[in-house]
Amino acid sequence: MAWQWFHRLGSPKWFYEKTTAWLPWLGFISITLILLGSIWGLAFGPAEAKQGNSARIIYIHVPAAVLAMAGYYVMAISGAIGLIWRMKLSFMVMKAAAPIGAVLTFLALFTGAVWGKPTWGAWWVWDGRITSMVVLFLLYLGIVALQEAYQNQDTADKISSVLALVGMVNIPIIYKSVDWWYTLHQPATLKLTEKSSIDPSMGYPLLLMILAFYIFYAWVLLLRTRVEILKREQKTNWVQEIVAKG
Repeated sequence: MAWQWFHRLGSPKWFYEKTTAWLPWLGFISITLILLGSIWGLAFGPAEAKQGNSARIIYIHVPAAVLAMAGYYVMAISGAIGLIWRMKLSFMVMKAAAPIGAVLTFLALFTGAVWGKPTWGAWWVWDGRITSMVVLFLLYLGIVALQEAYQNQDTADKISSVLALVGMVNIPIIYKSVDWWYTLHQPATLKLTEKSSIDPSMGYPLLLMILAFYIFYAWVLLLRTRVEILKREQKTNWVQEIVAKG
């Protein structure tokens, strides 16, 4: 049953039809949570003891960074599934995920620079965490560029998947960089295996924003994947029927 469901999920037509009803809910929930989390953290959350109000940028910076890394796994695993099981939908998801990840990584780098100026006295330093995030940004851009560089979509998908899989080594480097090297970037304040160092009055809205970003990511990924499906399947009868109705 699970194997049958797995292969059914690989059908672009089935995926497109099933996700149609999800989009309004995902959009509504994600935007609502982002608004609630932003108001909670930016307007009602306390100022950080040492960094003051500049630390409020964590409600954007941290979720963007978390999703930039998580989104890379989504992209790479999708590419791997496409290579192993020849599921064309997986390649579509991989392609759709690349520009989303690039935007999130850029947002994390930009907000980090804004945060760094009052905290470190500089917009940019070649810190271990920041440098590895730049590598992540370049990997995302590399996938986007490869998708546009080849006229043959099958070739573009395979080469992009290989690059995505090779680039996965950078994710644990990003995560552990603050532990492995001397770095200005502070260690993680939210931890799963031990007590978090962030006060609950700041931690709860931050967790809400991370959840909101996850749902927002899923929403945008579905939208972009559906567009890619229509583009690649435009010659099929079921897509032509949708176009005719639209």
